[in-house]
Amino acid sequence: MTELRTLSSTAKIRLVATRELSTRIRDKSFIISSIVILVAIVGAMAFQVVVSSGGEETRVGVVGGDASVTAALEAQGEALDVDVTVVELADEDAARAAVDAEDVDGALVAGTDPELLVRESAGGSLEAVVQGAVGQLAVAQQLADAGLTGLDVPEVAVTSLDTGAAADGQRIVTAIIGVVLLYSLLILFGQFIAQGVVEEKASRVVELLLATMRPWQLLAGKILGLGVLALGQMVLIGVVGVAGVLAFDVVEVPGELIGTVLTVIAWFLLGYAFYAAVFAVAASLVSRQEDLATVLMPTSMVLIVAFFVGIQAASDPAGGLARVTSYLPGLSPLVMPVRQAAGQVALWEVGLAVVLMLAAIALIVRLGGRVYAGALLRTGGKIKVREALRAERV
Repeated sequence: MTELRTLSSTAKIRLVATRELSTRIRDKSFIISSIVILVAIVGAMAFQVVVSSGGEETRVGVVGGDASVTAALEAQGEALDVDVTVVELADEDAARAAVDAEDVDGALVAGTDPELLVRESAGGSLEAVVQGAVGQLAVAQQLADAGLTGLDVPEVAVTSLDTGAAADGQRIVTAIIGVVLLYSLLILFGQFIAQGVVEEKASRVVELLLATMRPWQLLAGKILGLGVLALGQMVLIGVVGVAGVLAFDVVEVPGELIGTVLTVIAWFLLGYAFYAAVFAVAASLVSRQEDLATVLMPTSMVLIVAFFVGIQAASDPAGGLARVTSYLPGLSPLVMPVRQAAGQVALWEVGLAVVLMLAAIALIVRLGGRVYAGALLRTGGKIKVREALRAERV
């Protein structure tokens, strides 16, 4: 105990941080939540690959057609992004039997008056493929009858007027996913800090700790230790997410994706510093786990509001609600990343939001530290903030 008193403030903070880190990294809820998040991310990417790779398919039976009919059907399917499989059938009776048995989606009876046989109704893609192919062959035949062959048909070039639309969409989706993770981790680690504070008060361990260090050193160590763990988890999720989308080829602009991920992580650090102090201070006002939900409710509600505003900002990043809340401390970590991803934010706006957030963190740490110091040794029922401040001055 005497040796602990002689340690410097930095060493005491590091000691508390190491204790928090080693305790929580073995916590079952932390391990399970990490696994669930990583599995959900990988699963979502795999699902996206399956959905995007699942192109439309159709099987078309052909009666009385030659190679030109098959080629026209396949070419039309390629133009419409439909995988066409052509099945040669002997006659109309065989075509009707194949349609009834659902061996083919439809059967084209070629001739002067072509006919498409279907079981109930022709799907949009089937009808479009067959109609387009028949029309193409009819035009080619009429041109040939008129003596016009070997026509040079120019290929239509497609020029996108908004070349950054795809990249913007990918950044916004990445930012939304990041905000969901940021919200989840802030809630998770805020609960860790709050539960730890109440456990120490209830078991009177805090009395032993405060005999060797100041309250602000204990608070700083808790925030730092769990902050390192939270940052490590956030970085791991980011690395797995980026590696996954690159491996599955989900995105087209990997550089934009990485930039958005780094932005979300940077805002997570600011959000964590703010909410970790608030959760710890709020938890110091009670001595039982049963009372914890009551004192954490206001902070949790702020987080919930920030989460929904951040999601809403994806559809209207330049709207008044998104602009105002992206500057407000406590809300900005979940709103500003989405606005930045949408490209609707000037550099000075980001700078202003960061400065306001840092000022709020300094204020909450200073004021919250006094509340924390005054409430930490008070046991029994719930303590009011005014009582904690008065006790701290005494």
